Parts: sequence; structure tokens; C-alpha cells
Amino acid sequence: MSELIVIGYDDHKVATKAFKVVQALRDDHVVELKGLAVVRVDEDGETHVDTPAKREEIALSATAGALWGMVLGILVLTPGIGVVGAALGGLIGKLTQMGVDNGFRKKVSELLEPGAAAVVIMASKITEDRFAAAMEPFGGTVLKTSLPEESERELAEQLAGPASETTD
Repeated sequence: MSELIVIGYDDHKVATKAFKVVQALRDDHVVELKGLAVVRVDEDGETHVDTPAKREEIALSATAGALWGMVLGILVLTPGIGVVGAALGGLIGKLTQMGVDNGFRKKVSELLEPGAAAVVIMASKITEDRFAAAMEPFGGTVLKTSLPEESERELAEQLAGPASETTD
């Protein structure tokens, strides 16, 4: 099971500092990351996503990377989805089953007003007390939901597409 944690801040600089602390907590084995990003909304309402500079900072397989990208995209980049294709609709449905429902997405959207920023964390393991103590100096509004491992696996399979058959 993974935890999806969104910590909203009124200031992008504070979010960036908190982001760096999360990276340090990963190095100290307080949190095991599947995904990490800082999302900010500029004064014009445009969303910007910053991820760790080096790809190896969070070792992700292609499927895990796609899963993280989809979760992040659905969570913060597509707040007002109108008509969507069947495949994307199915993935959105799976995210809803995983706990990333419209209510959670709405709360994230409310955090990300113009000028605001958030640290978005997808963690497979977390030492709650040490994590909370390290993040406390930054304040912020914390939103959290769990993503069951089985649902993650199903979503990853959907993202990977149909398995290719091999012939002998």
C-alpha cells in the first residue's frame, strides 16, 4: 500500500524547502518514495510541476513512472475533466477506486490557488512520527489518502497495455 500525501503551502519557496527535506528523509530511510514533486500555480493560474533533477534520485521502473505520472496528472493537472477517452476514463475510474476520488482532488485543487504550491509525495513506506516532526517547521495543510497495492498493480497493468505474446 502506498500513501499519497499532498502538503499545501502559500509560498513556493517554503514548498521547495519542504521538498528538499523530503529528499533528505528519503536518504535517511524515513520515507521510501515512489514519486515526489513540487507543484506550484503561478499568478496567472498556470500549473508547474518540478520533480527531482536526477532521474536516479527516485528509482522508478517505466511502469512505476507512468503510474506516478498518471496519479500526479489526474490529481493536479486535470482538475476539470470534461469528455475523456475510454482508456483515460478507465484509468480515472481506477484512481477513484484507489482512493483518489473527486473529493480528494477538489481539496488538492483548493490548496493550489494562484501563488500557492504543494509537495506531492507517493510513499511506499513512511515512519509517520519522524516524517511529521521533520515537516512540522514548514506548516502547511496536509491531505492524505492510501493507495492499496493491488489497485496500484492493476493501474500499472492498465498503463502498460496488453501483455505481448511471445511465439516460439
